[in-house]
Amino acid sequence: METKTKPLSKGRNVATTSKKEVKDKLTAAAKSTTVSGETVKTETKEQKTEPVKEVVNLDDRIQKFEKLRGLANNRELLVGKLNELTKFNYNHDGSSQFILQDSNGLEFRTTNTNFIHLVTSKLQETLENRKQEIEAQIIQFEL
Repeated sequence: METKTKPLSKGRNVATTSKKEVKDKLTAAAKSTTVSGETVKTETKEQKTEPVKEVVNLDDRIQKFEKLRGLANNRELLVGKLNELTKFNYNHDGSSQFILQDSNGLEFRTTNTNFIHLVTSKLQETLENRKQEIEAQIIQFEL
């Protein structure tokens, strides 16, 4: 801040400062306060912003809830199928049979235990991957 001296009548000089310098000094003092020797900045009204609350549509929220319920049902069905497959893998004997049948009644049958084990292990892996995908969707889901 620059200080200027003005001569008064009868030869006395007085220190003066410009209005801009005074205004800047007062503004800086208003923005910061001293607490036990440390300068602490205070927020001005311009810096404070309230988060805008989003208006929630009830129908949209209900649809999202139904989607979450559908994901939870899919997960429960997968868990049930995985449990059935695990029971089959540990409880089948050498006389197991694998049957595929299409809508026309054509069938494929085999009793080859290596083939049955290969198919069931691939099926279990696929079901577990799908279960993890659904669980990730449920965790990331926002209402």
